[in-house]
Amino acid sequence: MKKILFYLVIGISFISQSCINDNDDPVPFTASEGTVVDADVKGPTQPDQVWIDLSDVDQTGQPKQTLTKRTDWDLAFYSGNEFKVVLNSSIMMAAGKISNVTDINAVTSANVASLQSLVQVANFNPNNTIYVDDVNGNYPSGYTAIGEVKANDSENAIYLLNMGKDIFTGNVAVGSVATGGDSRGWMKVQVIRQGDAYKVKYGELNATGTNIKEVVINKNTAYNYTFLSLKSGNKVSIQPEKNKWDICFTVFTNTIEGAGSYIYADFVTTNNLGSVSAYEVKTSTGSAVDAFNKFKSVDVDQSKFTHNDQRVIGSNWREVGPSGYQVKGDVFYVIKDSAGDYYKLKFTRLTNNEGVRGYPKFQYSRL
Repeated sequence: MKKILFYLVIGISFISQSCINDNDDPVPFTASEGTVVDADVKGPTQPDQVWIDLSDVDQTGQPKQTLTKRTDWDLAFYSGNEFKVVLNSSIMMAAGKISNVTDINAVTSANVASLQSLVQVANFNPNNTIYVDDVNGNYPSGYTAIGEVKANDSENAIYLLNMGKDIFTGNVAVGSVATGGDSRGWMKVQVIRQGDAYKVKYGELNATGTNIKEVVINKNTAYNYTFLSLKSGNKVSIQPEKNKWDICFTVFTNTIEGAGSYIYADFVTTNNLGSVSAYEVKTSTGSAVDAFNKFKSVDVDQSKFTHNDQRVIGSNWREVGPSGYQVKGDVFYVIKDSAGDYYKLKFTRLTNNEGVRGYPKFQYSRL
């Protein structure tokens, strides 16, 4: 714990743009078995979320990659039985309940000024986790910063939305990352039910009357979520269908005990809501290359699969410290997709050949 906080303190000067330094380009790990994949994250500002379906491969064996810009969406509306609304954690969004207000027209920038200082990500306040969603991503039962939408309209609060950070547009030093740029501002929002759909009321902080916008979001059970951009007012296509992706490369708001929420580059989530599960294999002796290559379907341990946490891979595939960043050579991952097929996956690069971050590479094969 002390080491984690020490590294966070070292990085505090970079929080305004979420930049973290890297030193030397690590020696690439190469396994002899499987398909080599370059995830199209697009460099050190990591503008793209990359949704990958390990089973949907082209004629060369490359898996399908669906690319979406991190700032293309703001809220995700769950398609299952529960009525849950999820924030875009890849851009450091946060939400806080506005107390003693029942009319969205009554909210102004003046009466939420004190709350704005609290509804933040990565400000080293251990109490700020209430303003972000449960990071394990098991949202049918997990906590969401915007409370579960109730059938009784009067029980649905109005929330202050920190719209997070734009994608950084400046120069980034070789070996560093910039996970956020300028502030995207603030909005107010209230979500109620309309039959089996969501009705969203939202606007700028001082908006009233016709400047309060409304949109209805219907559930589509082929997908985990329906996505909405509050900036454009449009529903947008982000994730593939829930059974058509397995892992996602993204910037991610995680939590650290004693330090609250924190923003991570190079993060990989698994599609736990789409029945994808995974576990990590750590090689303590012998060659990591041999361990990966020799791992077969008979070696799969069913008891180790994690079904209710999207962070099994997370940032665990690379090492973080004062000396820089590098891929861990002693771990790989076993993934079970929604069809019940098994894969082994090993990360091999964190940077491109010039040492520029945001060009991850991995190798995988079906078991």
